[in-house]
Amino acid sequence: MFRRGLCVIAAAVLLLGSAAACDKDSGAEKAGTSGTEAKAGTEAMTEEKKDESSAGQSAEKAEGKSQEGEDPLAGADLSGSYKIDVILKTTSSEYWSYVVAGAKAFEKEHSNIKVDVKGASSETAYDEQQNIIETDLNAGTYDGYVIAPLQADLVKTLISGQKKPIIAVDTNIDAPEVLSFVGTSNKTAAEEGGKAAVEAAKKAGWEKIEAISISGVQGDGTATDRLKGYQAGIESAGGSFLEAEIQYADAVADKAVTSMEAIMQNHPEGIAIICCNNDDMAIAAARAAKGNEAYKNTVFMGFDGIKSACDAILEGSETMSVAQEAYEMGYKSVAAAVAKLNGKELPKFINSGVSIITADNAKERLDSLNSYLGG
Repeated sequence: MFRRGLCVIAAAVLLLGSAAACDKDSGAEKAGTSGTEAKAGTEAMTEEKKDESSAGQSAEKAEGKSQEGEDPLAGADLSGSYKIDVILKTTSSEYWSYVVAGAKAFEKEHSNIKVDVKGASSETAYDEQQNIIETDLNAGTYDGYVIAPLQADLVKTLISGQKKPIIAVDTNIDAPEVLSFVGTSNKTAAEEGGKAAVEAAKKAGWEKIEAISISGVQGDGTATDRLKGYQAGIESAGGSFLEAEIQYADAVADKAVTSMEAIMQNHPEGIAIICCNNDDMAIAAARAAKGNEAYKNTVFMGFDGIKSACDAILEGSETMSVAQEAYEMGYKSVAAAVAKLNGKELPKFINSGVSIITADNAKERLDSLNSYLGG
């Protein structure tokens, strides 16, 4: 039924095996997060037990999860006339444009379904998203909701008591009103990326394999999971993750440049791996290091697998990317809401797939992304 996802799901199965649906993602983002100056670099990494204790955030504990490779929505009743509200973190970045494209593709393929997609102006526009959610929940015009929360704890409060189907996408929300989470295990995906980065660093000639992460918003659940995953993957593959030197750059490229400049100043000898919270940051960091001889063989790892990342990988600046299947997230989250409206019991976790993008498969990935956006 989800024909665009078949090849992606197959790749994800080969990559992650059974781990993809059984990792302990925290999912929930802490309320009150801001884009101000970061505190000590170790803060987000020291609350692992707190993050992992959040009920409902662990894909490992998800009841009704499908066997790997199976589509839990296969054969679901998608009939009926419904209006689905899709509220994303933002619609102003390339990554989120694929989530939008997936949601709208479902609408195009199902003339009985109307899909409204909206999002905040940026991933730190917390009040803006709050206003969107409050307005839409009170509008009474929607049959179901898909929400990618900027602040999961806040959204948990906003949706309290709602009876209409709510699906979380990209980032989970620890609330009984949320029927299913459509996304990936960020920790597991980043762990696979960390392992691949170490192998790439070895091939590039590094003997001392150290890694520094340029992360997103400090305290953000997704960013924290990716940090944990990178650290676990790098260390399990024999590298050293410099936990005390984490740079927080609020998930934006210009701050990643500043972070990279600080890293180069602190490590004039070079660093084997720079692992970033997203592709925009990885590309920016790589450009900032261009021309620095000590960093000519550095592995720059991004996360999301967007078009600009594929281009950067093909031209030799960014080295690799952990690719979330954002299009599948958008498509499957709407499908899940409609299926629930038609009486289907949903699994707590619907895996949208993940893969590692390198120079070997970047062109194929690029062609797929272009097709999603009609390019």
